[in-house]
Amino acid sequence: MVPDADRAHPLTATVPFKPGRWYWRDLIASLDPVTDAAEIHRITAAYEFPWDYQRALELALYRTYCVPSVSAVLAGAGNFREAPQQRYDDTALLMAELVEHGVDSTRGKESLRVINRQHAMYDITNDDMLYVLSTFIYEPLEWIDANGWRRLHPNERLAAFHFYRGVGQRMNIADIPEDMSEFRRWRDAYEARVFRYADTNNEIGNYTLDLMCAWYSQPVRPLVRKAVQSLIDDDMARAFGFPAPAPRVRGAAYSAIRMRSRIIRWFPVRRKAYGTEGTENRTYPGYPTGYRPADLGAHPITPRDRMTGGGCPVPHAMAADGSGGGAPEGEVA
Repeated sequence: MVPDADRAHPLTATVPFKPGRWYWRDLIASLDPVTDAAEIHRITAAYEFPWDYQRALELALYRTYCVPSVSAVLAGAGNFREAPQQRYDDTALLMAELVEHGVDSTRGKESLRVINRQHAMYDITNDDMLYVLSTFIYEPLEWIDANGWRRLHPNERLAAFHFYRGVGQRMNIADIPEDMSEFRRWRDAYEARVFRYADTNNEIGNYTLDLMCAWYSQPVRPLVRKAVQSLIDDDMARAFGFPAPAPRVRGAAYSAIRMRSRIIRWFPVRRKAYGTEGTENRTYPGYPTGYRPADLGAHPITPRDRMTGGGCPVPHAMAADGSGGGAPEGEVA
């Protein structure tokens, strides 16, 4: 694999000496949200709103744990109990690889093989996969429009939809709506039908909350716990069995986030993408130097170019239950 082969992005290769604050937005407005979806989304996520996208995707994943069938799979797998930081880093880095390089790039395809293999080892319904995909689209869009330093351009909203729809298609997720509004209606109806309290929701929610608190020194962890809990809505709090935050606490938390955005509004245009090199992780020091997507995950794959005798990179002795079987759906052996 040539390290820089998938980093050629002509639109962001050079930035004018004195770009206006709206340089990236104006560039996005000139692009097509369907054919240029990947590039638009990369600019939005890595140049315009990198911090917001990270926080929103954290909440998006947290939201999926409110679905009992999703949390039951995660609790059964045990990764959140045994290696929560690695589970978090794997997800963040694999998604960053897709955004930075594109789904059809060499690194993008390898990332998708890792993602598909992880999911194929468990019994996950198509509806649950579809719901998780929807949160990656809508949570960041709503977060940025409510809390970002500017509102999103319509092209950015459509590009996010088409980008993640393409990811879902390559993950063999069926019945992905073709219309953005239709998908949102499906997502809302699904939440209304399945969001409810379950012990596994509470278990995974607390493991994740403990992980987020562990990123800070001991004296401030109680404050961090309250801050994170204040960012979730009442439906999520009920599904987790968490106490609903006081309105004033929730208001203070979001006020602080919006104050940050008002300050960021006056910052100069970002000239360097905040991609895999800027993604915070504690499991893979120095990433991406010396790493590739195949190294990530609880069950890394062995690409053909690393195999001494050639053959299939998927160990066919591994099945969904870990005992034996063929290549997971979505992988090319």
